[in-house]
Amino acid sequence: MKHLGRVAAFAGLLLSLWLVWRADPGAVLGALRAAGAGLVVAALAHVLPMLANACDWRSLIRGANRPGLGKMLHLVWVRESVNSMLPVARIGGELVSFRMLRRWGVRPATAAGSIVVDMQLTVISQLLFTMVGIGFLFAHAHSDTLRLAGQLAWGVAALTPLLLLFAFVQHANPFERITRVLNRMTSGKLAALVGHSARIDQSIKLIWRRRAVVLRYLFFWQPLQCFMTSLEIWLALHFLGVQVTLVEAVVIESLIQAISSAAFFVPGGLGVQEGGFILVGGALGLDPSTCLALAGARRIRDLLVFVPGLIAWQFSESSERAARSAPRGARTVRAQARSAVGETSRR
Repeated sequence: MKHLGRVAAFAGLLLSLWLVWRADPGAVLGALRAAGAGLVVAALAHVLPMLANACDWRSLIRGANRPGLGKMLHLVWVRESVNSMLPVARIGGELVSFRMLRRWGVRPATAAGSIVVDMQLTVISQLLFTMVGIGFLFAHAHSDTLRLAGQLAWGVAALTPLLLLFAFVQHANPFERITRVLNRMTSGKLAALVGHSARIDQSIKLIWRRRAVVLRYLFFWQPLQCFMTSLEIWLALHFLGVQVTLVEAVVIESLIQAISSAAFFVPGGLGVQEGGFILVGGALGLDPSTCLALAGARRIRDLLVFVPGLIAWQFSESSERAARSAPRGARTVRAQARSAVGETSRR
């Protein structure tokens, strides 16, 4: 998987460079240079959707050790950074999040349950968000737009049964069932894990039973997050000298998210994201150089937000390793001191 990610990243980089070369590199770089510091403002605006995501994810966690909003914002930052920048097939961030929640004292079942439900609710929201974008394309259709909208609609149609299946499976104790099968295959060596898996299943069910929380997640926090992410697009285009409506920015963002999610195996969506901006932006009347400049603005966000997120994650991991090794070091010093005292007394 690691080598596949590297190959996909390299191929995506070549595709990105080819698209820029084909569209006129001078025009793309000129647009970026003219926008200047405005693109930094657009990139830093990504803190707003991350904050909305921190609020909705935090609402799924119950208990005395529920992290505060600041910690949840840090968690969202690290998760997005890992999923966006590393070849982890968009699940590495969830594994890192689980480790961090456990480190902060959240019970394993509660942490795992919140991550699973958050993933499903996010996919549902993204599906609805994509349908809004497709509907807009159909309403403002010409031949090329209809073709793109039709392809995306087929993708949504193919994804919906899988999403429904995933929802059904969640309510059928999947973790416990899988662990029981593995336990039988290993002659009872995983018996301890069966209980943990059952608790995860129960935690997932308890979250779904809190209907008010789930509905607020789906119909308030997620739309707010989608709107805030679209604001990044609107700001970037504004500083690039292109005026679009917020509705058009929402359409661009919704369809770009769908295209990037479909290419989850490509780190950072290299090449795929640039091609997506050309397809979607072209359907809305934007020229290729503007679309690639907009994709470049998104890369500036990656550098300013997600690369520091990876660094913050590494600092966190280093601090955890140091905290674990400190007690061992102290025990070693005490043992050496006792040994020296014993040696002195013998003499």
